[in-house]
Amino acid sequence: MSWQFQLLSRPYGGVTEGPVWDGDAVYFTHIPTSRIMRYDIHTGEISPWRATTNHTNGLAYDTQGRLYGCCSGGRSIVRFDPDGRRTSVVAERVEGKRLNTPNDLAIDRRGRVWFTNPWNSGNIDPSEREELDNRSVVRADPQPDGSYTTTRVTFDTTMPNGVLVSPDQQTLYVAESNSERLDLDRELRAYPINDDGSLAPYTVLHTFGKDGAKVHRGIDGMCLDTQGNIVACAGWELGGPGPMIYVFSPAGRVIETHPVPANRPTNCCFGGPGLTTLYVTTTQGHFFRAETDRVGWAIYP
Repeated sequence: MSWQFQLLSRPYGGVTEGPVWDGDAVYFTHIPTSRIMRYDIHTGEISPWRATTNHTNGLAYDTQGRLYGCCSGGRSIVRFDPDGRRTSVVAERVEGKRLNTPNDLAIDRRGRVWFTNPWNSGNIDPSEREELDNRSVVRADPQPDGSYTTTRVTFDTTMPNGVLVSPDQQTLYVAESNSERLDLDRELRAYPINDDGSLAPYTVLHTFGKDGAKVHRGIDGMCLDTQGNIVACAGWELGGPGPMIYVFSPAGRVIETHPVPANRPTNCCFGGPGLTTLYVTTTQGHFFRAETDRVGWAIYP
């Protein structure tokens, strides 16, 4: 089945990101204006749901339906109240130092928040500086008193981007963008999750190649279907096969590719009554949907 992408709104200008489905509507972020937008699938209306998010990027729900976000401008992970008006800080430091600029996150059935912590200087004040000497994946664990502890869990990443926890909760998928290293491959990695929350050595599921010739752009954001396949946004207009939605098996085999009519897709989620509609955001601020022959999976709703 060929996926036909329908533009739901004019490009906002600047990056749209983090689409999530709550069972009734799709929410996504417009990073430059620090807003979360809400798309009502019944009326087709797109309206601001939350302003002043301080350049929040990725979004994710926990099993209770609470919305979390990567507040890159605030260098923190936050949780939004149901009405979107207030936020609580979940994590802002690791190993005693300020986080970098959290990018994307995934929440498992135990309530642990796994998030990527690269450095995106465009989302913060120019005076801000990195305190950490690494760009890693961090795990935030909920505590009985409502607080969270943070632990660095990767020691081999240079610029991690999209992140997912597999449906069986046994694997952490990480998009290693290496976006500031032209000598390294862009990779989709699978890290086995140990019982204590640490990660075992990763397997490379797919290599996109190096970017020295401005050819390859690896995965930005991704989501899952009910078969455990990884549906990923990758590619760009500068080279290679171009902007694509890739469907990878859990073993890394490319099952399908679907061209996207925009330069650089950023993230995606399934939504709609049957979870068969894919919603896609881009670096130019598009918001697309496409009817698919796949059924999406998420821990909520």
